[in-house]
Amino acid sequence: MKTSKLFTDFFESEKSSGIVLIICTALSLFLANSAFRESYEGIWYFPIGEHSLEHWINDGLMTIFFLLIGLELEREVYIGELSNIKNALFPIVAAVGGMLVPAGIYLMFNHGTPTQSGAGIPMATDIAFALGVLSLLGSRVPTSLKVFLTALAVIDDLGAILVIALFYTDNLSLFNLGIALAIMGVLFIFNRMKVSSWIPYVIGGIGMWYFMLNSGIHATISGVLLAFVIPFGDGSEKTISSKMQHFLHKPVAFFILPVFALANTAILIGDDWMEGLKHENSIGVFLGLVVGKPLGILLFCFLVVTFGLCKLPRGLKWKHIFATGFMAGIGFTMSIFITLLAFKSQPEDITISKIAIMISSLVAGIIGYVFLSKTLKDVEVVEDEL
Repeated sequence: MKTSKLFTDFFESEKSSGIVLIICTALSLFLANSAFRESYEGIWYFPIGEHSLEHWINDGLMTIFFLLIGLELEREVYIGELSNIKNALFPIVAAVGGMLVPAGIYLMFNHGTPTQSGAGIPMATDIAFALGVLSLLGSRVPTSLKVFLTALAVIDDLGAILVIALFYTDNLSLFNLGIALAIMGVLFIFNRMKVSSWIPYVIGGIGMWYFMLNSGIHATISGVLLAFVIPFGDGSEKTISSKMQHFLHKPVAFFILPVFALANTAILIGDDWMEGLKHENSIGVFLGLVVGKPLGILLFCFLVVTFGLCKLPRGLKWKHIFATGFMAGIGFTMSIFITLLAFKSQPEDITISKIAIMISSLVAGIIGYVFLSKTLKDVEVVEDEL
């Protein structure tokens, strides 16, 4: 199975980022529970203008992360795994199952409670962590499995973005939203006019971000919207989209996501932290990510294949799909991101959720790694021509 150089670069940067994220998370937890706690937390609460440094990271830097996700999704739609409806249907359905079933399980425990707004938490997949764990299996992993997990995770993140836009929006300002969409419209016209300079898109993107920030809709949405008005052309390395995607890979993988992890995993682990794991919210998060993800992905994929709507990717078996479902249960970055939106005024629930997310992601990752390690023993992987 032939893959593009850009996909290979994306996979390589994301898998390396997963290792960096593990290190940053461990460091952040250590500092937050050491004698340096107050100084460390003070860094993230340091005021810059009207907001804290943490706020600018979550609302500003993460917009660039979503821009990269949007560019990768655009590439997949035009010339990648999602360009053929028959090929696209499999990871799309997998992603839908991997969102709906976890959300349903979460609501089984939290419906009608103050934490029911956290249903979006177990719907997410952390691309960097998931690909990072997958990479530990080395050359035994078929390219079709790498492409499937990547496409699944990208679509999953798009679903998370839609959830953020639809369910985590407060005090909508139609005026500011209208200006943001108007700027997007102008950039779309530039796209159709084949304006090849990146400058108007960057300036317009900053404007979209500012007005989206003040519209009530989370500002990171502007990153994805911007991606789809940046000219894709023929997808060659000379196009703005390809250049920007290539340029953003390393800053996002090795700066933005690690900084996000450092800022949002500074959790004080109290003596009663295990009590929090008995909370309905924690149970919903754990079962959603560890049970709901693999179950939803396997079930929905099995149904579309059974009804003849699509086929299993070449070289893969159902046990591989099920094992990959556990990899998708590594929510981490995206799950924490949604937690911050779901429980804005509930700091205790944020802390409980973060601990549950980290434990759930760790368990899902270990199960996925062990399961795939066993199921891939009999798979003969042929080196792909890149």
